[in-house]
Amino acid sequence: MNVLLIGGGGREHALAWKISQSPRLEKFFAIPGSPGIADFAECVENISINDNAALVKFSQEKNIDLVVVGPEAPLVNGLADELDAAGVKVFGPKKIAAQMEGSKIFAKRLMKKYKIPTADFEVFDDAEAAKNFIRAKGAPIVVKADGLAAGKGVIVAQTLDEALVAVDEMKTFGAAGNKIVVEEFMDGEEASVLALTDGEKIIPLVAAQDHKRVFDGDKGLNTGGMGAYAPAPVVDEKISALVEEKILKPTIAALNAEGIVYRGCLYAGLMIVGGQPKVVEFNCRFGDPETQAVLPLMESDLLKLMDECAAGKLSDEKISWSKNSAVCVILASGGYPKAYKKNLPIDGIAKAKTLGAMIFHAGTKFSNGSLVTSGGRVLGVTITAPTLREAVDKVYRCIEVVHFDDMHYRKDIAAKALK
Repeated sequence: MNVLLIGGGGREHALAWKISQSPRLEKFFAIPGSPGIADFAECVENISINDNAALVKFSQEKNIDLVVVGPEAPLVNGLADELDAAGVKVFGPKKIAAQMEGSKIFAKRLMKKYKIPTADFEVFDDAEAAKNFIRAKGAPIVVKADGLAAGKGVIVAQTLDEALVAVDEMKTFGAAGNKIVVEEFMDGEEASVLALTDGEKIIPLVAAQDHKRVFDGDKGLNTGGMGAYAPAPVVDEKISALVEEKILKPTIAALNAEGIVYRGCLYAGLMIVGGQPKVVEFNCRFGDPETQAVLPLMESDLLKLMDECAAGKLSDEKISWSKNSAVCVILASGGYPKAYKKNLPIDGIAKAKTLGAMIFHAGTKFSNGSLVTSGGRVLGVTITAPTLREAVDKVYRCIEVVHFDDMHYRKDIAAKALK
């Protein structure tokens, strides 16, 4: 198979690493790719991931058998629709289905209509009305931008003042913040379940737990994710069965009832409250950094599964998993998720690899022959080991040998599980 991977972040590097292991793979391209992805695929940097016409043309010229879309924006922008219309198979939902992430309001209303467990909510397009509602409800409370905000459009406000300020902050997300969702605060433990689906069948992957806040102890601003581990013990066999029966299957059935076929990866961000899973949010693609912790545990052929999803023919074959645990810690630029420096030289990657680390490039580039930082989240350092404790100890030993100026990372990834 000739495969094209769209994206260039840590999630896409993990996908490229896993896809490259498939015996089905022949030619492999990535747009734009990254210095890490270049180990597995031919990277094409002169095409934008938002230029649907150019992506379709490239796919046709290179006889691509399957396009795998990593980030959410191209899916919300209808890339899958245009590829499908051109006769190119694609792993990733069409525009109408990608609204599950592209519009919080669409997803919340679907869940309400079909009784899929989630937090109570109200929708506002007027800031003052939202503030009056918040004053009546009190805090803690959650304020969300309706549209895409790179994983940062959610503010969990602990006080009334924070919540009122959050309403005004939604303007900073541009059109994504024109409408907002205000919802009840759910007190529990978060988990992420990624699932593969062909629009009918659905196969959940092992559960992971992401760490969204920038500082230890879940303090500071929300980020795109500072680290993850899998499997997450909070999603035991009982919870796992509830997630499948009460959330994943009913969601795919609800979309079908609305005339929407969802093919690709459906990401359920969950809160486990009193032994019951509820949906925090849905995403229309693999999670980042959860993918960097989940895929190293998968022993099955991911490319085969993706191809089956895209064709609407997912087999009943069970996914084979390692019995190990995996931990991914994100090394970020100082200042992230606000302003940060770029073009800082990175050292120690080769040494970390000799210690057993998988290094996934999230925001790197080559400048004058040297690897430098180019994003807020720079690298994902992943370790697998027989126990979570061993994986945690080893991943932090590996991080000690990696360096770039102002490097920042959380030192408590997976601490909740170890308790």
